[in-house]
Amino acid sequence: MTTDTSQRSITASVSRDEDGSPLPLPRVLRLFGSLGGAAAWLVVIAGALGILLPFAWMLGVAFRTNADLYADPARIVPDQWTLHGVRAVLDQLPFTQLIVNTFVFAGGTTLLLLLFDSMTAFALARLRFRGQNVIFLLILATLMVPFQITLVPVFLTLFHLGWLNSYQGLILPRATSALGIFLLRQSFRQLPRELDEAARIDGAGSFTVYWRIILPNSKPILATLFIIQFAALWNDFLWPLVISSLTRMQTLPAALTLFSSQSGVDHAALMAGAAISLTPLALAFLLLQRFFVQGVATTGLK
Repeated sequence: MTTDTSQRSITASVSRDEDGSPLPLPRVLRLFGSLGGAAAWLVVIAGALGILLPFAWMLGVAFRTNADLYADPARIVPDQWTLHGVRAVLDQLPFTQLIVNTFVFAGGTTLLLLLFDSMTAFALARLRFRGQNVIFLLILATLMVPFQITLVPVFLTLFHLGWLNSYQGLILPRATSALGIFLLRQSFRQLPRELDEAARIDGAGSFTVYWRIILPNSKPILATLFIIQFAALWNDFLWPLVISSLTRMQTLPAALTLFSSQSGVDHAALMAGAAISLTPLALAFLLLQRFFVQGVATTGLK
């Protein structure tokens, strides 16, 4: 009796056809499903256009003259095509050295960051010692401190060490991250502790457990953190500009400031340099996107 009543109420609540007859329930579900799918696609397309249009405009400006840009800044396709911007980046800057510096800075710092952050996260997630939670809270508290606040003390320290205009001065002060420690700790805590216990029964020490057990089972979150930090460091503008006063020791984003001066801004050169600097990031994301999505989806979940 209850089942019949609920079925009649469902049938009475469904939408009706043009002639007033009720639509079958599966047909109604398909109708709402198709409308929801169309709305979802519209949202995805609108979001994609909002993301891709600035990049398309950047590429268009890279091949425009300043006169063409000032005539109609909103136009994406150049009215007069020119390679001035690309030539300026390649000829007026030590381009090869800048690319090498950027790779050394972003890649070297990211690799050291993964090492140091993963070791810290392993200690906080898998070991037991006094003050463990206090240390973790202090690390999280540093997330609220902007890096610019510590810029002057770090600069003075590097000055007294003689590390200005050097790779060690660029890399070491940025070779750890509170965000990375937090993400890795949350991921390491998801792994069963039976793995540690089995390894220790076989005579493995803490470092062996970390290197042979924890890291191989944490590839998605490591790849996610690698992409996040590599992209942030590759695009870092302030730190290389402050630490490196010599053009040959600067990174590509910092060196692009040479195209902006009191006499004017070479927009084509700036956009061409920005487009070139984005290429390695796009390649890195395409190669590691599977791990990136998996790491973001699983981090912090039991």
